Amino acid sequence: MFEFEAQEEKETVCVCVRARAREEGDREMSTGVLPMGCLGAVRCQTSGAERSAAVPKRRILVMGGTGRVGGSTLRALATVPDLHLIVAGRNREKGEALAAELGGGAEFSQFDIDNAAALRAALNGVDLVVHAAGPFQRREECSVLEAALDTNTAYIDVCDDKEYSSRAKSFHQKAIMMQVPAITTTGIYPGVSNIMAAELVRLNQKSSDNGTATSSLPKRIRYSYYTAGSGGAGPTILATSFLLLGEEAIVYQDGKEVRLKAYSGRRDVDFGKGIGVKPVYLLNLPEVTSTHEVLGVPSVSARFGTSPHIWNVAMAAVAALAPKGFLEDRSKVETLVRWSDPWVRALDGIAGERMSMRVDLDCQDGRKAVGIYSHKMLSVCVGVAVAAFARAVLEGSAQPGVWFPEEVGGIAEDARLKLLERASKGTLQFVMNKSPWMVEADPKEVGFGIYLQ
Repeated sequence: MFEFEAQEEKETVCVCVRARAREEGDREMSTGVLPMGCLGAVRCQTSGAERSAAVPKRRILVMGGTGRVGGSTLRALATVPDLHLIVAGRNREKGEALAAELGGGAEFSQFDIDNAAALRAALNGVDLVVHAAGPFQRREECSVLEAALDTNTAYIDVCDDKEYSSRAKSFHQKAIMMQVPAITTTGIYPGVSNIMAAELVRLNQKSSDNGTATSSLPKRIRYSYYTAGSGGAGPTILATSFLLLGEEAIVYQDGKEVRLKAYSGRRDVDFGKGIGVKPVYLLNLPEVTSTHEVLGVPSVSARFGTSPHIWNVAMAAVAALAPKGFLEDRSKVETLVRWSDPWVRALDGIAGERMSMRVDLDCQDGRKAVGIYSHKMLSVCVGVAVAAFARAVLEGSAQPGVWFPEEVGGIAEDARLKLLERASKGTLQFVMNKSPWMVEADPKEVGFGIYLQ
């Protein structure tokens, strides 16, 4: 079991080989990917001034950089030395203003992600593209990923849609052939939540309370997410929420796929200190299927809830009463978002934007373990989380291919702890692999110091 408070990074990792290869025109080295771990092992031994003069900064382009998630990601990355940031989007005024705020030579690049030629041109010479231009629901093309593969550019996205992530995975073999590492669903949830689940499974399979090796196989994973109001994420999260209400929620029960009504199956979940007990409801999220398939967990579900509670009531009503097909039409949903946005923003000022996620593991031998991540501002922690994934890829933690975060080809096992440390910077609470009664705000004591799990 482990518990830690995130600390600001003091070590600067400088990936020299690939940058030097570009400088010398060696195509094989600059477009290829070194074996896992090699990038992270190459570190500059020169001073900061000598390093900046000798090696170009790593170039990261954030697609959707003028949006809430993209902007948050750029602000988090701006604290990391030796990076050249590119704000990519359609709004020049907002993009140039953000680039000026970021400083450090950040620049703005204006184009539409549906223009394939412009995409490929923009990615030439870029080390990593972060696709944060959501919502991903009902998108038929993985245009940014395809452009990344065509230009040998490493790729991550903040996708939270099952169909889109499955479509991205279909490019796995091409990514291997092109020697490009790519990871889908690298946000806060899904993303960091997947890594938490993978670590809970790993830790409970390989250790026991007395330190001896055991085989405590996973039986169930429950993902529970809470965000106050819209979490400060604005229209994008509203559109995502409405679009998800138009999909049946896929869950796994004892290895069998089951489809249930969206925003049904209420559970009251204790998110621990600073958050407390909140109601959460079923949604169709990609980590359910990836956890079942990658980690071999027979039963998996994901639930989400918000506050004030009237929004939960409203979302359940929309899921139950909206005409068939309405929530599957992006244009109609965008109209609904424009109508709802002023009301949501008004309530956001009252509700705040605290968030929490809890991952529960039940093992076949009866063992239970919990991970909890809570933050006072979703609009900040989502960028910190995406930046943690970006840094992991730049350091060589991902193999060529298209991966989910919990796959060892995506984030290597020995890189997970560092990613969680970085992603949990500024959290109200971050604990892993604890018994439920140790982290809940209101544990259930049955007497004599004994707690129900």
